[in-house]
Amino acid sequence: MTIKNIIFDFGGVLYRIRYQNIAEAFAACGVPDFERIYSKKHQNDIMDQWEVGLLPVADFFSYVRSLTDVPLTETQIADCWNAILIDFPVEHEQLLARIHPHYRLFLFSNTNALNYEAFTRQMRQQYGYDIFEKWFDKTYFSQLMHVRKPNKEGFLRIMEENYLHPKETLFIDDSPQHVEGARLCGLNACHLKDGQDVTDLFDDNGFLKLG
Repeated sequence: MTIKNIIFDFGGVLYRIRYQNIAEAFAACGVPDFERIYSKKHQNDIMDQWEVGLLPVADFFSYVRSLTDVPLTETQIADCWNAILIDFPVEHEQLLARIHPHYRLFLFSNTNALNYEAFTRQMRQQYGYDIFEKWFDKTYFSQLMHVRKPNKEGFLRIMEENYLHPKETLFIDDSPQHVEGARLCGLNACHLKDGQDVTDLFDDNGFLKLG
């Protein structure tokens, strides 16, 4: 079947992030080895709760403080946590404009309250409008829908709510475990590998090169 719908991951696909920035920022504040708690490939159960909106921001601050004897302020913790965020490249905004006429576009992101507030503010300041509202049929964020990738429930909910046929839908993510979760739901899925940019998947007219 022809691809009619595309579900994008956000961080690492459309929005530039660097996971190591978090650990480096905490290390600069006197908290080493934070990557054992949270990284691209690993996170503990408390971090899972944080990403599905079951851990309030105040409790997140308290949890981080429990990891160290360093008297971190809430501002320090938020700044360290948001250090992962880099930017939404202009070429990715231009890509969405090119492909929007050809496909129904959705977004499914594992994120959290602090990052969500920071990147939505940053993007609105940069572009002067809400990119999510303008280019996407609908966006799904883990802390708002209370489910995270690669849980099948999230993919199935998106398909059901938007009447998407899995064989007509492509999911793009930079984490292999999330790609596998999508495939288990019958979706076409593309793993965006390190060094590959999402713009590489589309031609100059905004059509998928994958067919």
